[in-house]
Amino acid sequence: MGSDALKKNAKKPIMGRILMVCFILATILMIFVVYKMSLGRIYPVTANKQFISINNGETYSGLIDKLAERNKVEFPWVLKAYRKLFIQSQLKAGVYEIHSGMTVKEVFDLMSDADNAQMNKIMVIDGTTSKQLLERLKKDPNVVKTVVNLPESEMMKALDIPYANLEGLLAPDTYFFMKGETDKKIILHLYHRQMDTLEREWQARSHGLPYKNKYEALIMASIVKKETSLDRELTQVSGVFARRLQQGMRLQTDPTVIYGMGDDYNGKITKQNLRTPTAYNTYTITGLPPTPIALPDEKSINAVMHPDDSKNVYFVATGNGGHKFSENLTDHNQAVQEYLSVLRSKKDGVTP
Repeated sequence: MGSDALKKNAKKPIMGRILMVCFILATILMIFVVYKMSLGRIYPVTANKQFISINNGETYSGLIDKLAERNKVEFPWVLKAYRKLFIQSQLKAGVYEIHSGMTVKEVFDLMSDADNAQMNKIMVIDGTTSKQLLERLKKDPNVVKTVVNLPESEMMKALDIPYANLEGLLAPDTYFFMKGETDKKIILHLYHRQMDTLEREWQARSHGLPYKNKYEALIMASIVKKETSLDRELTQVSGVFARRLQQGMRLQTDPTVIYGMGDDYNGKITKQNLRTPTAYNTYTITGLPPTPIALPDEKSINAVMHPDDSKNVYFVATGNGGHKFSENLTDHNQAVQEYLSVLRSKKDGVTP
């Protein structure tokens, strides 16, 4: 074999090794770049610190997708792989304090331990009842119980709130309290928020409302909230009930009946339920029930202070979302028949 051939053969393994080294270096560089752009990326915060709120049942996968949509993280598949390999626990609900300069990896490691949650998130959903909120506070391990386990009268006395119960008096919203906060401080904060809203709206109310005081308006706001979930209908429903009161008509609203049934309510209202007198059955009593029936939000309170100026005194569900409002009983009965027709069509599998 000639010397040229030997040289060529000697170069082949050298070139192969060089290519292999280049490939390994390129791979390492690519891994490093991907890491720096994903797990090693500095998590963007708008100030020195911010909070990330994690709800019960939220998953790492869902959180990663949400953060990716907001351009908070890159290469979501890398984050999901990291979580699967190195974070065995489930995502813990809570509020986490993220400081400027933390990497995405540090943020995820932080949220893998609920003990790192700086604050306790408390959601007060509009239209739910004070009883439901109190039950959540009783079960919340991050809330110190000082009043929620007392009998109702003793609890109201301890809170120094001049009403029979808390229904309607707590402002719906999402709140963040320090872990270990007392139930009393939480309740009073929600109470003062609602009272501030009620006072402000009462002072700016329209003329001629059929309410003797702002508490009666709050009672009506809770009824309006339970009658419709559509913001556009709030003033219409408010107007119907205001005119009924002004004309001496009974309110005849099912949510009050349900509230008066308490734990006996099983998801259905019978004719007998409508005939059975309770302090809240507006089919048997004239005027307002004695207390609110739920926690109304600011929109509902505002709608009660500014009802529409139509002549409608009736409304019924359409069966397809929303309600149909009527000025007289004849039109209302026709709307009821249309509603029943829609229900029959749906039951038969026919699209109306």
